[in-house]
Amino acid sequence: MLDFTCLPFGLLTPYELYEIMALRQEVFVVEQHCPYLDADGRDLDSWHLMGRNPQRQLVCYTRLLPKGLAYKEYVSIGRVVSSPLARGTGAGKMLMQRSIEMCRHLFGDGPIKIGAQTYLVRFYEGFGFRSMGEEYLEDGIPHTKMVLEAGA
Repeated sequence: MLDFTCLPFGLLTPYELYEIMALRQEVFVVEQHCPYLDADGRDLDSWHLMGRNPQRQLVCYTRLLPKGLAYKEYVSIGRVVSSPLARGTGAGKMLMQRSIEMCRHLFGDGPIKIGAQTYLVRFYEGFGFRSMGEEYLEDGIPHTKMVLEAGA
Protein backbone atom coordinates (compact mmCIF):
# COMPACT_ATOMS: atom_id res chain seq x y z
CA MET A 1 0.00 0.00 0.00
CA LEU A 2 1.20 3.50 -0.78
CA ASP A 3 0.75 6.64 1.27
CA PHE A 4 0.16 9.73 -0.88
CA THR A 5 0.82 13.35 0.00
CA CYS A 6 0.11 16.33 -2.25
CA LEU A 7 1.65 19.70 -1.52
CA PRO A 8 2.21 23.01 -3.28
CA PHE A 9 5.87 23.86 -3.87
CA GLY A 10 6.05 26.34 -0.99
CA LEU A 11 5.12 23.66 1.57
CA LEU A 12 7.66 21.07 0.44
CA THR A 13 10.46 20.53 2.91
CA PRO A 14 14.01 20.69 1.56
CA TYR A 15 14.21 16.93 2.18
CA GLU A 16 11.05 16.28 0.10
CA LEU A 17 12.28 18.49 -2.72
CA TYR A 18 15.62 16.66 -2.69
CA GLU A 19 13.85 13.28 -2.90
CA ILE A 20 11.66 14.49 -5.78
CA MET A 21 14.57 15.84 -7.79
CA ALA A 22 16.66 12.73 -7.10
CA LEU A 23 13.87 10.41 -8.31
CA ARG A 24 13.22 12.48 -11.42
CA GLN A 25 16.94 12.54 -12.28
CA GLU A 26 17.39 8.82 -11.55
CA VAL A 27 14.73 7.88 -14.08
CA PHE A 28 14.53 10.66 -16.66
CA VAL A 29 18.22 11.59 -16.90
CA VAL A 30 20.22 8.51 -15.88
CA GLU A 31 17.93 5.56 -16.73
CA GLN A 32 16.50 7.07 -19.92
CA HIS A 33 19.84 8.62 -20.97
CA CYS A 34 18.19 11.99 -21.53
CA PRO A 35 20.03 15.07 -20.31
CA TYR A 36 17.54 17.93 -20.11
CA LEU A 37 16.79 20.91 -17.90
CA ASP A 38 14.46 19.43 -15.30
CA ALA A 39 14.16 22.67 -13.30
CA ASP A 40 11.96 24.34 -15.92
CA GLY A 41 10.34 26.97 -13.70
CA ARG A 42 6.99 25.17 -13.54
CA ASP A 43 7.58 23.45 -10.19
CA LEU A 44 7.04 26.70 -8.32
CA ASP A 45 3.37 27.01 -9.32
CA SER A 46 2.56 23.29 -9.32
CA TRP A 47 1.34 20.77 -6.78
CA HIS A 48 3.53 17.76 -6.07
CA LEU A 49 2.00 14.32 -5.49
CA MET A 50 4.33 11.95 -3.70
CA GLY A 51 3.74 8.23 -3.16
CA ARG A 52 5.66 6.50 -0.39
CA ASN A 53 5.98 2.82 0.40
CA PRO A 54 5.61 1.43 3.96
CA GLN A 55 9.34 2.09 4.51
CA ARG A 56 8.62 5.80 3.77
CA GLN A 57 10.70 5.77 0.57
CA LEU A 58 9.50 8.01 -2.26
CA VAL A 59 8.65 5.48 -4.96
CA CYS A 60 6.40 7.47 -7.30
CA TYR A 61 5.62 11.07 -8.10
CA THR A 62 3.70 13.42 -10.38
CA ARG A 63 3.62 17.16 -10.86
CA LEU A 64 0.11 18.63 -11.12
CA LEU A 65 -0.02 21.83 -13.15
CA PRO A 66 -2.91 24.29 -13.06
CA LYS A 67 -4.60 25.43 -16.25
CA GLY A 68 -2.36 27.67 -18.32
CA LEU A 69 0.97 26.60 -16.83
CA ALA A 70 1.86 23.86 -19.34
CA TYR A 71 -1.06 24.19 -21.78
CA LYS A 72 -3.16 27.31 -22.30
CA GLU A 73 -6.56 25.65 -21.95
CA TYR A 74 -5.72 22.60 -19.87
CA VAL A 75 -4.75 21.36 -16.45
CA SER A 76 -1.86 18.93 -16.79
CA ILE A 77 -0.12 16.01 -15.12
CA GLY A 78 3.61 15.86 -15.71
CA ARG A 79 6.87 14.33 -14.57
CA VAL A 80 5.08 11.01 -14.02
CA VAL A 81 7.71 8.76 -12.53
CA SER A 82 8.01 5.46 -10.67
CA SER A 83 11.15 4.27 -8.97
CA PRO A 84 12.67 1.01 -10.21
CA LEU A 85 11.89 -0.23 -6.67
CA ALA A 86 8.14 0.10 -7.35
CA ARG A 87 7.85 -1.23 -10.89
CA GLY A 88 5.47 -4.14 -11.30
CA THR A 89 3.71 -3.42 -7.99
CA GLY A 90 0.77 -1.42 -9.33
CA ALA A 91 2.28 1.81 -7.99
CA GLY A 92 2.08 3.50 -11.40
CA LYS A 93 -1.65 2.78 -11.69
CA MET A 94 -2.29 4.00 -8.15
CA LEU A 95 -0.24 7.11 -8.88
CA MET A 96 -2.19 8.01 -12.02
CA GLN A 97 -5.57 7.37 -10.42
CA ARG A 98 -4.64 9.57 -7.47
CA SER A 99 -3.20 12.22 -9.82
CA ILE A 100 -6.46 12.44 -11.74
CA GLU A 101 -8.46 12.62 -8.51
CA MET A 102 -6.21 15.37 -7.13
CA CYS A 103 -6.43 17.38 -10.36
CA ARG A 104 -10.22 17.23 -10.12
CA HIS A 105 -10.09 18.24 -6.44
CA LEU A 106 -7.59 21.08 -6.89
CA PHE A 107 -8.52 22.47 -10.30
CA GLY A 108 -12.10 21.35 -11.03
CA ASP A 109 -13.59 18.93 -13.51
CA GLY A 110 -12.06 20.30 -16.73
CA PRO A 111 -10.07 18.32 -19.27
CA ILE A 112 -6.53 17.16 -18.40
CA LYS A 113 -3.78 17.16 -21.03
CA ILE A 114 -0.51 15.23 -20.87
CA GLY A 115 2.54 14.75 -23.05
CA ALA A 116 2.93 10.96 -22.76
CA GLN A 117 5.96 8.99 -23.76
CA THR A 118 4.58 7.13 -26.76
CA TYR A 119 5.38 3.66 -25.43
CA LEU A 120 2.98 4.41 -22.52
CA VAL A 121 -0.03 5.45 -24.64
CA ARG A 122 -1.94 2.22 -23.86
CA PHE A 123 -1.26 2.68 -20.13
CA TYR A 124 -2.82 6.16 -20.20
CA GLU A 125 -5.71 4.99 -22.39
CA GLY A 126 -6.62 2.72 -19.48
CA PHE A 127 -7.51 5.87 -17.52
CA GLY A 128 -9.59 7.35 -20.34
CA PHE A 129 -6.94 9.53 -22.00
CA ARG A 130 -7.20 9.78 -25.79
CA SER A 131 -4.39 10.59 -28.23
CA MET A 132 -4.55 13.88 -30.09
CA GLY A 133 -2.21 15.01 -32.81
CA GLU A 134 0.93 13.53 -34.22
CA GLU A 135 3.79 11.90 -32.36
CA TYR A 136 6.63 14.33 -31.64
CA LEU A 137 10.12 14.23 -30.13
CA GLU A 138 10.74 15.81 -26.75
CA ASP A 139 14.33 15.64 -25.56
CA GLY A 140 14.92 12.89 -28.14
CA ILE A 141 12.09 10.66 -26.83
CA PRO A 142 8.87 10.03 -28.85
CA HIS A 143 5.83 11.58 -27.14
CA THR A 144 2.11 11.84 -27.88
CA LYS A 145 -0.29 14.49 -26.61
CA MET A 146 -3.28 12.97 -24.81
CA VAL A 147 -6.42 14.42 -23.22
CA LEU A 148 -8.78 13.13 -20.56
CA GLU A 149 -12.07 14.90 -21.13
CA ALA A 150 -14.02 16.59 -18.34
CA GLY A 151 -16.18 14.17 -16.39
CA ALA A 152 -14.24 11.13 -17.60
